[in-house]
Amino acid sequence: MTGGAVTGFEDAYGYAPEGVWSAPGRVNLIGEYTDVNEGHVLPVALPQRTRVAAAARTDGVLRLRSRDVPGPAGLPLDGLAPGRVTGWAAYPAGVAWALREAGLPVGGADVYVESDVPAGAGLSSSAALEVATALALTELHGAAPCDRPALARLAQRAENAFVGVPCGVMDQTASACCVPGHALHLDTRGPALRQVPFDLAAHGLRLLVVDTRVRHALADGAYAARRAGCEAAARALGVRALRDVPYGELEAALGALADPALRPLVRHVVTEDERVRDVVALLAAGEPRKAGPLLTAGHASLRDDFAVSCPELDLAVAVANGAGALGARMTGAGFGGSALALVEEGGAEAVGAAVTAAFAAAGHRPPRVFAAVASGGARREFPGDGGGEVGVRGEEEPAGPP
Repeated sequence: MTGGAVTGFEDAYGYAPEGVWSAPGRVNLIGEYTDVNEGHVLPVALPQRTRVAAAARTDGVLRLRSRDVPGPAGLPLDGLAPGRVTGWAAYPAGVAWALREAGLPVGGADVYVESDVPAGAGLSSSAALEVATALALTELHGAAPCDRPALARLAQRAENAFVGVPCGVMDQTASACCVPGHALHLDTRGPALRQVPFDLAAHGLRLLVVDTRVRHALADGAYAARRAGCEAAARALGVRALRDVPYGELEAALGALADPALRPLVRHVVTEDERVRDVVALLAAGEPRKAGPLLTAGHASLRDDFAVSCPELDLAVAVANGAGALGARMTGAGFGGSALALVEEGGAEAVGAAVTAAFAAAGHRPPRVFAAVASGGARREFPGDGGGEVGVRGEEEPAGPP
């Protein structure tokens, strides 16, 4: 795949890149909508990655091309501002803007992007693009090294302030900071990171991801609405964020809310935070099988209290559990995207086949089912030839369309 990124860059720009940087997508094992409430999450990096082949420019122009989306974009860095770039290019452009806003000496670049992280599947393809771009730009221009959590926060700022998506910091942190064979326990308030052993194969288990290949139109607006509802509930309860509501005091907190529409939001966040802590404890104790019911409980909470599931996700979860999964749930923001199922290794094929057959019977598109193996975070894959000025482009080369 690295060679494909190099070749794609050469085909796009006519010279060799200085390097290739990559970052993974992620699947969130448990902890949905808790990161936007300063709570706990437990993501796992996927083997699927986004690769950014790049070379520095000296003229302050960012040129962006993608294997999957036609048409180049040439953007003067001095003109970057929220709302001025749309489409996929807004993500890498937003990263350049956020790095420069933070005072990092990031200049222009020629960038070529390719990815095998499924887009729109709730597996953080946007965060993978942001983190890979951030790593590429900072290394190309010799910016003072950012620690990985700080790099993730800058990538999140790009998505929040530049792209306009009010996401939490989980996706970018997972893409930047995960290590192979582990899940990342992230307390988003700190942020505090803990690598938790997640070698399912050693326990005879697999984690299946079911990409439903659907995305319902209300997803983005519903995400913002749920976040706003959680913030309103926190204000009504007099706490900084819903993570500050103790699990043992949940019923009292629900009774104190005058607006009944806020109660299910609070119930989900507080119980989901507790589920994350419980799953972390089980993994640390070497008992991943016991986590299955907690995954299923998390799905019920997302479906019934947070109301962000959809028929395709509910079908995937129900059929997986019926076919022998130890537990299953939707993952990501909902209204489409992906579900996951914790399964015995010997039963993985049967679970996948059952879900695929159920989708066909319901008239849905065939899902994409694959096993998730806990993988590593962002890295430089291709070091370049070390040729100093080789590959650096300046004003002598056309900057491309604005």
